[in-house]
Amino acid sequence: MKQRTFISVLAVSASLLISQFSLAQQASAPAKPQAINSIAVVVNDEVITQQEVNERIVSVERRLKAQGTALPDRAELKKQLIERLIVDRAQLQLAKENGMRVDDVMLDRTLQRMAEQNKMNLQEFRNQIEREGTSFARFREEIRDDIMMQRIREREVDSKILITESEIDNFLAAEASAKVGKQEINLLHILVRIPENATAEQIALRRNRAEEVVQKLRSGGDFAKLAVTYSDSAEALKGGDIGWREQDRIPQLFIDAINKIKVGEFSEIVRSPNGFHILKLVGKRAASEGQPAVAAVQQTRVRHILIKANQIVTEAEARQKLLDLKKQIENKTATFEELAKTNSADGSASKGGDLGWIYPGDTVKEFEDAMNKLAINEVSDPVQSPFGFHLIQVLERKTEDQSKDRQRMTARQALRERKSDEALQDWLRELRDRTYVEYREDQ
Repeated sequence: MKQRTFISVLAVSASLLISQFSLAQQASAPAKPQAINSIAVVVNDEVITQQEVNERIVSVERRLKAQGTALPDRAELKKQLIERLIVDRAQLQLAKENGMRVDDVMLDRTLQRMAEQNKMNLQEFRNQIEREGTSFARFREEIRDDIMMQRIREREVDSKILITESEIDNFLAAEASAKVGKQEINLLHILVRIPENATAEQIALRRNRAEEVVQKLRSGGDFAKLAVTYSDSAEALKGGDIGWREQDRIPQLFIDAINKIKVGEFSEIVRSPNGFHILKLVGKRAASEGQPAVAAVQQTRVRHILIKANQIVTEAEARQKLLDLKKQIENKTATFEELAKTNSADGSASKGGDLGWIYPGDTVKEFEDAMNKLAINEVSDPVQSPFGFHLIQVLERKTEDQSKDRQRMTARQALRERKSDEALQDWLRELRDRTYVEYREDQ
């Protein structure tokens, strides 16, 4: 009995092996090789897969079709898109190295605000995203990445832009002597970036590339399509669309160039430290003032204690730390000022957390909303914002006419925005140049 059993097992095993071999032969003979999710590019110690590239190509093509932009050659689009993925991945890596993260609570709040801005509830917003062919789960992660990249840009770029008092004086004087009212300008933009520390030969090659674009435009080429194909700017995959901006928030170099052309025309090549620019003037209009100038605004003098969540401190620990500090303040075992100096992760710590007089719009929405609900001297519960978790205390409030200080602050912000585009492009160029990139052949 045992021998028969052993023989039958062998027979079954042999039969299975023969059938598997037969199936393998049948499958391998006529079938085409199946695509696998191979590596497209190595970026430092991470990879970008072929699947990521292909999915993004489909997404970009869908968006370009929706906005009426002629599609470029797919090989050119793929090349442009891979470059964008490399730069984005490098930014995300740097953000993570600096302990930055975006938790689900903050992400959900951002999505809720996006839905409200589109006059939808969250479910309607989700349905709209999915109708456009993108899964909501993937859209969420793209927004998470966008927030992370915005944070690292704020830290590495925005915080380092310097505005001098003489620049503010000149800005206010020019605004006062302007013969026309404020304008908004709609631009398309192509940037042919020059590498950092480029040789004369490299600069000449990049100039030739920009001249090639101009020649194609003169031959009737579509500006948006050429932007997708040639531009190295952040808005390249949107057809170079910068959108409507107030004139005083556009780099002076761009203003000088578009002042020489009419709506619908494109500029000559404009050289800046980070590359060669070509601009198309899409439209001009009087700046919408929104509401008439307010004669008086409310200011709030406020202080805070900031605890940041990171790889060492969890969100729960950050909240609990602030609750413990609040209890000390309420029990009068320590003052707000003392605890801010010893615990706050903000630059205001040395001043006891004092942020001075705050105007509406000077802080992020989460902070401002919580601040506005507080009575004088009341201490908030922990408040989460993009910067971390805060204890907030309102010290004073006052209402007064728009002051010269406020005018200068507005001018400073306009000048900051004017400089930020070029500063961002410089930083992205430096980041890209120091990123290890290895291209892999398609498998």
